[in-house]
Amino acid sequence: MHLDRLILVLETVASAGRPISVPELQKAINLPRPTCYRLVQTLTEHRLLEADDSGSRYVIGYRLTRLAVLGQTDVDIHRAAAPIMQEAAVEFGEAVFLSRFRNGGVEIIHVEMPRDPARSFIHPGLGFRPMHACSCSKVIAAFGDESFREEILTGPMKIYTEQTKCSADLLRAEFDAIQDTGFAECVEEIELGVSSVAAPIRVGSIGVTFSIGATGPVRRFTEERRTEVGAQLMKLAGKVATALSL
Repeated sequence: MHLDRLILVLETVASAGRPISVPELQKAINLPRPTCYRLVQTLTEHRLLEADDSGSRYVIGYRLTRLAVLGQTDVDIHRAAAPIMQEAAVEFGEAVFLSRFRNGGVEIIHVEMPRDPARSFIHPGLGFRPMHACSCSKVIAAFGDESFREEILTGPMKIYTEQTKCSADLLRAEFDAIQDTGFAECVEEIELGVSSVAAPIRVGSIGVTFSIGATGPVRRFTEERRTEVGAQLMKLAGKVATALSL
């Protein structure tokens, strides 16, 4: 069947561990060379395969990578990210949380907490967060498609506190600032006395569909501390991205 052959090509390219040429592919799967070229062309047109810089060798494409990552269950993601997050929670002395984009929103799916029983901390809770007023969602929006950001800017924005930004112009400027700094902040925008910082997690070429953040009381999350935590979270985001890819 044609589908069987397409799957065979994808499996062969994926298992090669490096960019592979059509002659190498043809030798591996023992199909006529014209057939291999047609299969590769079809898969490339649908972005299931992509040519490397040489233009003559192929790797797994954007759409297949995206499907694989988005298809991961929360349990799989927890298992991959939890050790990195736990280490960070101990180092920060604050709760560290992981969020993912799905169903048009951003949801906190996992939280790791500091282990010092004598230290108080703030648990961010689980579930969906407002796209205009939480660091974890703002950072995903800032690095997302422009059309996605415009949906947020033109949509309803609930006021939670006096610090909540409900102006499209203010939020647009903040998205630009997030792109410059590499992380997002939420300073008493949802709840008074509570701040958070989040960094984008980029998995391969699929863009930002996850974020990692830390939350704490404003008395500890000063501007200087938020900048410091943001820089550390950006490094942690790279580690989590690697773990999710594997």
